[in-house]
Amino acid sequence: MKITVIGTGYVGLVTGTCLAEMGNDVLCLDLDVSKIKILHEGGIPIHEPGLLEMVRHNVEAGRLRFTSDIQESVAFGDLQFIAVGTPPDEDGSADLKYVLAAARNIALHMDDYKVVIDKSTVPVGTADKVKAVIAETLQQRGVDAGFAVVSNPEFLKEGAAVEDFMRPDRIIVGADDERAIKLMRELYAPFTRNHDRMIVMDVRSAELSKYAANAMLATRISFMNELANLAEKLGADIEQVRIGIGSDPRIGFHFLYAGCGYGGSCFPKDVQALIRAAEETELPLKVLQAVEDANDAQKNVLLNKIKHRFGADLSGKTFAVWGLAFKPNTDDMRVAPSIVLIEGLLALGAEVVAYDPVAMTEARRVFGERVGLRYATSPLAAAQDSDALAIVTEWKEFRAPNFDALKSALKNPVVFDGRNMYVPEQMRQRGFEYDTIGRR
Repeated sequence: MKITVIGTGYVGLVTGTCLAEMGNDVLCLDLDVSKIKILHEGGIPIHEPGLLEMVRHNVEAGRLRFTSDIQESVAFGDLQFIAVGTPPDEDGSADLKYVLAAARNIALHMDDYKVVIDKSTVPVGTADKVKAVIAETLQQRGVDAGFAVVSNPEFLKEGAAVEDFMRPDRIIVGADDERAIKLMRELYAPFTRNHDRMIVMDVRSAELSKYAANAMLATRISFMNELANLAEKLGADIEQVRIGIGSDPRIGFHFLYAGCGYGGSCFPKDVQALIRAAEETELPLKVLQAVEDANDAQKNVLLNKIKHRFGADLSGKTFAVWGLAFKPNTDDMRVAPSIVLIEGLLALGAEVVAYDPVAMTEARRVFGERVGLRYATSPLAAAQDSDALAIVTEWKEFRAPNFDALKSALKNPVVFDGRNMYVPEQMRQRGFEYDTIGRR
């Protein structure tokens, strides 16, 4: 099949590449010529494990190409995937200007039947807006070309996006056009050979399913974080509680790890967008508002622990920070907990030495040149002569460090662990003062 993917971010580039991997001819469009230049030079503009090799393989095979020419991209694909950004507006609602601009560009250049597929995470009712924009533009052009608008939300985890696309739990398709549904079944057939994972529903239900999924996962995280804070007050151990409740098959173990808050491009944005969408219907989602409030507070937990231990004036103190990305296996720092911690430490007069395996370049872009903020070339280099260590991201290379070397490097053997990576009793035996999130 001939497919156009509009946008070469996490969703667009992964979608286009994985569809090419299954033998389809794919053309990816991006109006950011710097991204297209990177792709033409054999690189990728994001960090995603396994993606670079797959991109190069499919480019060499001739199945994957990149362009910034809108007319070329519209003419190429019978299926037109819209995978552009939907950044939060000032009020937290999703900004659809890029989605609607993509739809308008398709309508400006199409002359025959197209299936326009919303892959971006969009509010309920977006497909209707896309359909209206296309119909209006075609009418202005005097062109009678058939089209269908489909909702096909992505369920990709950053850091495991390629695996998620190639082996999906489910493929949700929201459509009411039988021809479009048939084409979508053909497109995804190679991904569902073991058993049919494609779920067809109405468009609005498909749009809501994506928001509901992310809101549910965010709710589990905030719930566990609040329980962890309570466990500290009550003298309980949140890890034991996690095992106790996760053993219930109705609950399960996924997304039950306490920590210093969630970040990234999905959960914060989608929770806010769903809250705003509900407010527009005059039916506020009180649970989700609490989820967002709890997460905002949780991002300050590490800073509060540091202030409790060292005082509110941190002048002359240096803190090592391990982990800058919002989660492992990505360089994404959008609304990452590390930002809140580092900004807070700098505001209190401290110096910060930060390390992350892949997000250092992104960190320099996020923070710019800041007095008091330095970057280290290794975890131990960050700890050297620091007054304490704060762990923010649970990278694998942090799981089993040389604890003797770490203890020698730090001025004080104090570790604030925002991801509960180590066993408290073992850390005490090694001579560390070890502060966690809800561990006893």
